[in-house]
Amino acid sequence: MKVLFSIGPVPVYFFGLMIAAGIIAGVWFAIKTAKKKQISEDTILNLAITVVTAGVIGARVFYILFYNPSYYLSHPSEILSINEGGMSIHGGIFLALTAGVIFSKKNKISFFKLADITVIAAALAQGIGRVGCDVFGKAMVHVMHWGVKVNSQILHPAQVYEFILDYLLFIYLWGKSEKQKYDGQLFVTYIIAFPVIRGIVEFFRINPVIWGPFSISHLLSLLFIAAGLIIYKFAGRNKQAEFNNEEASVNLAQSLFGWPCY
Repeated sequence: MKVLFSIGPVPVYFFGLMIAAGIIAGVWFAIKTAKKKQISEDTILNLAITVVTAGVIGARVFYILFYNPSYYLSHPSEILSINEGGMSIHGGIFLALTAGVIFSKKNKISFFKLADITVIAAALAQGIGRVGCDVFGKAMVHVMHWGVKVNSQILHPAQVYEFILDYLLFIYLWGKSEKQKYDGQLFVTYIIAFPVIRGIVEFFRINPVIWGPFSISHLLSLLFIAAGLIIYKFAGRNKQAEFNNEEASVNLAQSLFGWPCY
């Protein structure tokens, strides 16, 4: 990762700076959106701290478990070295959603109402954060003019593909928020659409494969899409009557993923 500057002995990475910028922009957007739904700024700030913390932990844990478990079993001292890379976006989303369910239950707020706000902000944050990624993709078989030359090879700028698609998802969700028919609609869209985006981009990235051109990330994306389709089916049956109900929201999440609710 590219070091922009250092504060004493502490290096500041471009990727880390853009992730921070994405989080700030996402939280700001969520606060503005929440006001329209009579949700306080304090609630959103507390939710942001909760889901961002959980997301970082989940991203690291999933990477260790699914991408390189043997290495970290041999080098346990490096488990906490997140500054050297090694994060799974699927793990981040999963644990952030788990934390969101618990947060909504404790604060007696509909999970899906909060999730609809959060996923728009998340798409924005992910798009901004991905700008800072300087890990490029596979070598181009057919060289295109947007390829990036690295060590005499022309590579796919996979991070560019992803942040463009993230921005498009953000714009779509933002526009859809003015016309949504029930709480949870935007959440369902995101849970299906983002894994599709990641699945497309994954064909241009270098990650451990499990079968043919399909990687571990493809498998995780497929599980998210399946969960999203189940939630969509539930939403289609229940519409406003069930989906706006906090108890139904939490019970659905718990039954799908086994999430604890306290």
